[in-house]
Order: sequence, then structure tokens, then C-alpha cells
Amino acid sequence: MWEKITSLSTKQRCIGGAFLAACFICIVLYALFLTGSAKGEGDNISVEVTSGMTTAEIADTLAQKGVINSSAGFRILAKLGGYETDFKEGVYYFKSDMRVGVVLQNLVSGPQNAVVRVTIPEGFTVEDIAELMEREGLVNKEDFCTAAKDFAPYDYMQPALDNPDIKYAAEGFLFPDTYDFDRGYTARQIMQIMADNFDHRLSSEMRERAKAENLSIFELIIMASLVEKEAKFAQDRPIIANVFFKRLEEGMMLQSDATIQYALDEHKEEFSIEDTKHDSPYNTYQHAGLTPGPIGNPGLDAINAVLHPADTPYLYFVADSEGHNHYSVTYDEHLQTIEEVYGE
Repeated sequence: MWEKITSLSTKQRCIGGAFLAACFICIVLYALFLTGSAKGEGDNISVEVTSGMTTAEIADTLAQKGVINSSAGFRILAKLGGYETDFKEGVYYFKSDMRVGVVLQNLVSGPQNAVVRVTIPEGFTVEDIAELMEREGLVNKEDFCTAAKDFAPYDYMQPALDNPDIKYAAEGFLFPDTYDFDRGYTARQIMQIMADNFDHRLSSEMRERAKAENLSIFELIIMASLVEKEAKFAQDRPIIANVFFKRLEEGMMLQSDATIQYALDEHKEEFSIEDTKHDSPYNTYQHAGLTPGPIGNPGLDAINAVLHPADTPYLYFVADSEGHNHYSVTYDEHLQTIEEVYGE
């Protein structure tokens, strides 16, 4: 009888121990699945899983980048679920402080972020780029514009942060080119790629040339953005650059229609006298000198035109309906040219 009781107690102890172990596992699983957020917080964090990476290496990488709070928890959950050989290679985008279970499921499913190829034309403004990004399903226009207000990762962009009149600190430095953007990128990540491209394209020779011409990089890009907007054809760029330099030297207002368009924040084929009176620091019909900042993002041809302007006597130009510019030396000649071009 005593043996039966002893045997029963041993079984009960085994059952009790198993129950406690099961409870412990449940608590661990609960913590792993529910601790943290399903969507996470902050900007996207890129994590690359390559061939041959162990579960421990993946777990450590995720923990080091702040995606998960527990490297050990990830390894436990991966082992319990039998997922250790199921992770897909590729680049993933996570937020910080995510639930381990959610991250694990993503790694088993594989990368979900498709690459989108986007071409940014020369002269596009921050707002033009933002609209394009939204159409392509990459980022929200408003988010992009908000981030562009104080985005200035390079020292030569610093003047944009020091001038309250400037609309977007990023304006002028988002290099127009063809890019492959991942749908997981944030607005700042997209802008960083474009700004890095600009910094790479602006060669040491170009920087030295700007210095020799007594131009800061910021001034160079302001002038290049004006040239980009005013010149539809390549042959006009160095001539227009020369006209602008001469007008600045003589203390004349630039009177660029492109600056009115930027100030009005709308596209118009023709501008009225009333438009030229629009109150804006970007309106070069009302304010002497350069605009506070660039009015678009110029390409290399416009930048080089400013660095190597033509040598002409011109002080005026007017574009015809096809975008070809006609140049004049004096104001009277300019008025006559306008009459010939527009029949007025």
C-alpha cells in the first residue's frame, strides 16, 4: 500500500514539474509574441540576411540594430518553432522594438519590399519629387516635404538651415538621376541616397573651379537651378549663366520668370505684371541678388554652365513659344526683340 502511495506521489510530482515547465514555456512564448509592437517605431532599419548566416548571427544583428530586445528570445522561438533553417536571404526593413514573433514570421516569409525604378528629371523641385514618390507608392508627399525642410547632411547645405526664408533645405541637392528605391525606404533615406549622389557627382575639379570663381557650393547650386529652369536647350545654358553673372555684377535685378513660378508655387506659361509684384524673397523682380536658395534640382550640364559661362555682351533674353531664347545687349533692343517674338 505504501509503495502505491509513493508511486502515485512520484507521478504527481512529474506531472506537476511538466505543468510548471509548460507554464514557463507559455510565459516565454507570450513575452516573445506580445512584447514590443507589431509595427515597431521610428525609421526603417535595414537588415540583410546572407547565405550561411546562423540563427545566432541573425539574432545578434537584430538585437544590435534595436529591432528586437532579446537575441536569446529570438533563438529560443526559432528553435521551438523549427524555423532555424527556414530563413530567406535578402534585405529586410524593420522598425525598432518589434515583437520577436513578428520579425521571425517576416524572415520565414522572405523580403516583401519590391524595388521601384524612378527617374528624376533635371529641374524637378522638392515638391515635384514628392509628388512622383507618392505616385510610385514609395512615400507620402506630405511626409517627403516635411522631411525636406531641414534635411541638410552636408556642410555646404548649412546656409539653408540658417535662413528662415528658405522653403526646403534639401532643395537643389537631390540629384536628378535614375534610382532604384525600395518600398521600405523612408523619405529621409531616399533623400540621403540622392544627396550622396550629388556629393559624388560634384567632382573635386568642379569644387576647385567654384572656389576659383569665388562661388560657394550653395551659391553655385542656386545659380545652376536658375539656369536649369530658364534654359530649355543645351546651347542656352552657358549664355544665360553669363547674362545672370553680368546682371549681378552691374547691380541689376535678375528678373527671372522661373523665380516667380517658384514663389507662386504654380506652373504658368505666362506671367502678368501683377505676378511680378508677388511678395516673396524668391521673386527676383522684387529682390536684388540671388534667391535665398535653389529653385529646383539642377543637373550636371546646368552646374557646368555656371562654372564655365559663355563670354557675351548680353544683358537680356526672352524665350519664344518653343523655348528658344533671344538675346539683347540694351533694354531698347530687348523691347524690340519682345515685339518681334510675341508681336506686341
